[in-house]
Amino acid sequence: MLIKEKIEVSNCLKNKVVLITGAGGGIGFEAVKAFAYMGANVIIAEIDKNNGILAEKSINETFSCKLVEFYEIDISNETQINKMVEYINNKYGCPDIIINNATIAKIGALDEITTELWDLSYSVNLKAPFIFTQKYIPMMKNRNSGIIVFVSSSGAAPYMGAYEIFKTSQVELSNTLAMELEKSNIYTYTIAPGLVKTKTAMDAIEIISKEMGMSIEEFYSINKKHIIDVEYAGTGFALSVLKAEAYNGQEISSIQVLMDYNLIGTENIENNSIFKIDENKMEKIRFYMDKISNTYVQQYTGWKAMNIFEKQWVIRDFKKYMGLTVEQANEKIISINNNIKNGNIKIINDEKIFIEKLKEYWKHQLKLLQSYEKNKIKLEENTKIINGWINDISEIL
Repeated sequence: MLIKEKIEVSNCLKNKVVLITGAGGGIGFEAVKAFAYMGANVIIAEIDKNNGILAEKSINETFSCKLVEFYEIDISNETQINKMVEYINNKYGCPDIIINNATIAKIGALDEITTELWDLSYSVNLKAPFIFTQKYIPMMKNRNSGIIVFVSSSGAAPYMGAYEIFKTSQVELSNTLAMELEKSNIYTYTIAPGLVKTKTAMDAIEIISKEMGMSIEEFYSINKKHIIDVEYAGTGFALSVLKAEAYNGQEISSIQVLMDYNLIGTENIENNSIFKIDENKMEKIRFYMDKISNTYVQQYTGWKAMNIFEKQWVIRDFKKYMGLTVEQANEKIISINNNIKNGNIKIINDEKIFIEKLKEYWKHQLKLLQSYEKNKIKLEENTKIINGWINDISEIL
């Protein structure tokens, strides 16, 4: 196992109860293995009886335990959900962790998908996670603790509307929940697994690639940078709950989690030798990074001085796009700038994802500006300013 070989987290979730849907195989199964290794009691809510039984037997035998229990359920059926909730409450009490992993991928052009398939996808991919939330949030509030994880996808894509629309809606469901639970010890976030060759994904890709006029091999070749091994994806799911407070209100990915635990990296670099550049270029990098740092610090100071309603909106909007609080981003930018001043050019590679996210956030601000600024002169001036910020990051990258 990846975590058994790389990090020490055995029994760190001892006596915790995890409810994970759709975990009879694929990513969910790998997540259950990791949870069992971490000592948690896990309920596998699965529609496929054979897969569920095998998953329970296999994992319990692997760890010589009785931590995993399979519960057969069709989560598109609210009556069955109610029965399962009652069963779990009687046997375990309220789960500490809920992973909304189950999915159904209905593929086809929007004008060809039947309303029956649309409704089924809605029931599994959005309604069920909502029902679980309604059932368990009151219990979690009573004890002031809990974690609810939603599983998102990449967003709008051709022939995937009946799937993506509901999966991306889980992001907004999580964001809304996070805001409502801001002052509690209940955490929620969404996690995207990446492109994983599970049976569900491969069946869908076979249809999508055909619709797009390419072979399956061509599809995977085009998207090879986004493919992640199923064990890595599942391990990312499980490990994410250990950092639930840090990820609260964010949309993250399995890859991000694994990088946060140093299980994978963009490059295995032991020294800065390949980053040695001439002093003129180094001065240019220092110049632009200093500009970026000053720009953000000025923004940060301005946000903190806003009235409570404006400040809350900006801070939430920033966290949604950046995956960090404004305070965390401020500390990170200052640290990057200080590293570069001291000649550590490698920091740009280490923090490339963060720097690229900041660039996208400023593009988002530019888009917002076009909508609300009605004064043409101010619009031109501020457009030029924000484009300058975006250019500064382009120069660094």
